Amino acid sequence: MNAHYSRRHFLKQSAAAAGALALLPGDLLHAQAAPKRTAADLVTLGGTGIQVSRLGMGTGSGNGHVQTALGRDGFTKLVHHAYDQGIRLFDTAETYSTFTWIADAIKGLPREKLVLQSKIQTQPADVLAAIDRHRKTFNTDYVDSVLVHCMYKAGWTDDWKRTLDGFNQAKDKQWIRAKGVSCHSLPALRASIASDWTEVHLVRVNPQGRRVDGLEEMMWQTPDPGHDIAPVLAELKHIRAKGRGVIGMKIIGDGAFINPDDREKSIRYAMSRPELDAVIIGFKSPDEIDEAIRRMNAALAEPA
Repeated sequence: MNAHYSRRHFLKQSAAAAGALALLPGDLLHAQAAPKRTAADLVTLGGTGIQVSRLGMGTGSGNGHVQTALGRDGFTKLVHHAYDQGIRLFDTAETYSTFTWIADAIKGLPREKLVLQSKIQTQPADVLAAIDRHRKTFNTDYVDSVLVHCMYKAGWTDDWKRTLDGFNQAKDKQWIRAKGVSCHSLPALRASIASDWTEVHLVRVNPQGRRVDGLEEMMWQTPDPGHDIAPVLAELKHIRAKGRGVIGMKIIGDGAFINPDDREKSIRYAMSRPELDAVIIGFKSPDEIDEAIRRMNAALAEPA
C-alpha cells in the first residue's frame, strides 16, 4: 500500500513539475539553457587547452609607448584594474617598451590565473636563450604563449625553420605552453595556416578593414590603403577547421577608431565571429577598459 502510494505520488509530482516547466516563458527556458556570455568569460584557446579571458589587454599601442607614458605606477594600476574586471590575458612583445615592465605589473597577482603572451620579431642566434630571457624578464617559470611576430612574407615558415624548431624545444622543456604567429599579410597568414607548426594565430580583424591583412607585404609603418575583410574571414574559417587558437587584434583599428560608433561596430562584429576565441585591445585608461567590457557584454547579450 505504501509502496503503491509512493510511486503514484512520485508520478504525480513529476507530471506537475513537467507542466510547470512547460508554462515557463520561452526566454526563461532559453536563459536557463544558455548562460549569459561576457567579456570576462574563460574560453579555451583552440586545441592548446589554455583558458583565456574573452577580452585580453594589449600592451603594445605605439610599440608600447602609449602604455609606458603612464609611468610604471600608472601602468601597474592599469593592469590591476584589468585583472579586477576579469581580464586574464595580457599580451606584450620583446619590441614593446612595456616588455620589461610586465613583471612588476603582475606582482601580487596569482600567476596560475594569468595568461601571458609574448612575441619574438627577429631570429635569435640562440632561440632557447631568447625564450629564457622572456621567462626571466617576466619573473616566471613559463610563458603561456610565445609568437613569431609580424610575419609578412609567404615563405616565412621556411626562412624561420631553425627558430621554429627552437620553439618546439622550448615547449618540450615546458618553458612555453603554446606557440604561434602574428601576421601582416595574407600570404604570410596563409603560410601559417598551411604549417602544422602553428598552434595560435593572432589575426588582424575589424569590419572597417583598417590594418587588416591584404596581398601586399605590409609592415606597420606602411600607409594603410584599407582592405576587404572577406579574404581574412575565409582564412579564419580554415584556421577554425584545423582546431587552432585564434585571437583577434586591431579591433580598434590600431587606435584609429576614435569615433565611438566605429568602436561599437568593430566590437560587435568581433563578438559575432565564431572563429575568434578571444580579442586583444590595447588600453591606456580604466575608462577604456570599462567601455570595451560594456560594449562586449552588450554585443554578447544579443541573440546569436
